[in-house]
Amino acid sequence: MKRLLRFITCGSVDDGKSTLIGHMLYKAKLLYTDEEKALRLDSKVGNNAGKIDYSLLLDGLIAEREQGITIDVAYRYFTTEKRSFIVADTPGHEEYTHNMAVGASYADLAIILVDATKGVVTQTKRHLRICSLMGIENLVLVVNKMDLIEFDQNKFTKITQDFMKEIYNFNLENLQAIPISATEGDNIIHRSKNTLWYDGPSLLQYIETVDIKLDYQQDNFIMPVQRVSRPNHTFRGYQGQVEAGNISLGEEVISLPNNERAKIKHILVTNKEENSASVGNPVTIQLDREVDVSRGSVLTTSENLYISDMFTGTIFWMDSNNFTPNSSYLIKVGTKIIPAKITSIKHKIDINTGNRLLVNEIMKNELVECNILLSEKIVFYSFKKNKSLGSFILIDRLTNLTSACGVISQSINKSSNVYWGDTFISRETRASQKGQTPLTLWFTGLSGSGKTTLANEVDKRLVTLGYHTMILDGDNIRHGLSKDLGFSRTDRIENIRRISEVANLMNDSGLITIIATISPYENDRENARKIIGEGFIEIYLNTSLEECEKRDVKGLYKKARNGKISNFTGISSPYQEPKKPEIKLDTSKYSIEEATNIIVKKIIKFELNQ
Repeated sequence: MKRLLRFITCGSVDDGKSTLIGHMLYKAKLLYTDEEKALRLDSKVGNNAGKIDYSLLLDGLIAEREQGITIDVAYRYFTTEKRSFIVADTPGHEEYTHNMAVGASYADLAIILVDATKGVVTQTKRHLRICSLMGIENLVLVVNKMDLIEFDQNKFTKITQDFMKEIYNFNLENLQAIPISATEGDNIIHRSKNTLWYDGPSLLQYIETVDIKLDYQQDNFIMPVQRVSRPNHTFRGYQGQVEAGNISLGEEVISLPNNERAKIKHILVTNKEENSASVGNPVTIQLDREVDVSRGSVLTTSENLYISDMFTGTIFWMDSNNFTPNSSYLIKVGTKIIPAKITSIKHKIDINTGNRLLVNEIMKNELVECNILLSEKIVFYSFKKNKSLGSFILIDRLTNLTSACGVISQSINKSSNVYWGDTFISRETRASQKGQTPLTLWFTGLSGSGKTTLANEVDKRLVTLGYHTMILDGDNIRHGLSKDLGFSRTDRIENIRRISEVANLMNDSGLITIIATISPYENDRENARKIIGEGFIEIYLNTSLEECEKRDVKGLYKKARNGKISNFTGISSPYQEPKKPEIKLDTSKYSIEEATNIIVKKIIKFELNQ
């Protein structure tokens, strides 16, 4: 008997997915007697004019039966003489795409249905892309409702060709196209007389015989540890499922992430002593010596697994709530669950076209490539190499609901690949050469408070006094260094981080750096202080909002109040006042010259005291 086949049915809403599987189970006599009786009874009071409604076998929710659509994933186990199956009947409605993604994550094969009267539609493309993301390499294109187009071969061929164009860029092992009528039963169990022009197998014949390659069979041994079994002081076993390769008694394995080595002393498959174990086996392994192994560790013979606290991955956002920047989630990779954070969104993948788009937020049913930071180093792998260690889910820490599922592309191994390079000439030497103390003068305040004007006046005054300076204006920065950023919370955080890093480098060169930027969030300014370190001077221009609006020659405040500018600080976006700035000044109470004098005197005093 061939190995268990896990497959899903997917496609657009009302393409006949539940009807197809229900009809297959009914005609193949794979139902219990009470199930068949219940199906006949439910069909009489249903919406199918008294005929058997095969979809009722899988659509069990009241809302599903009322609306005639699939909402949740329905799993069904069945066995024929040739094979055992687990099918996940997934919803076609766009609103429930996240449920389809869940079903796809466990499947070896996908049956994608296309309505013969409509052809390939947007949801078909969306489901195809998700199948590719989840690593499904075997597809069956089922062109359903052939009876409604009178089993037209030309239309079937046209739909198949359109589908082939969509899968051109995907890595697929097998594709089989089958013309079907889910309601009438054509080509489901046996070949139909209505499609004499079709010389392929029926759907059941195909899934009973299709050969699903097990790439992991030839790989190195990998077993994520689920549990440490210690029933008494004489026995310590490490339990889990073999996710790749084979292992035999006496072989040496590596315990990761601690990188300790030991040899296999005993192997138990379920409760039987065995000489070896292979992919899919639930095992308990005893080692010949004590090593540091716990849940989340990995026993392996591979030298290539990643050990890092950061990686690049592609996620499918499933939460109804949009992604919030800097939010912490729990991540589950293999058997390890730890806190994690999405540090940056690289781009969104248009789920219909595959185009990459710059975005600032993640919404439900969107596909996004991003960098993820973990609270500690763990063991993982590229999804293309191993599904178990290359896939993950993000869990909301408050609700415990799954917010996203994803796959790992590559490790970002900061600590082992990147080293700090010391220079021959130190910061102190460069500062001494210029005869000054490196400082960062950070002007913050509302738009119109006078940041840029005062920063330029202070810059001119300091240069006149013989100081070496460099000015970084917030607007100018957005024309170059931060031209790829917008004004969302995420982009503001990244903009301030970039400015801070540049200021720190300029301070290393011995310069006094002058920065004029709104920087509305206290936390961002504190992060800037941490990056820049000693010599950070926060200058808060606490000019009132009313005064700033009076000075608004560009009319920005007026546009913001009319809704023409979004995320405008002071109107539609908050400004958090500094708690303990080094200098605080209301520019409405002083002339430019008076305000400049006040700031320069305090800076010189600060510089002399260093």
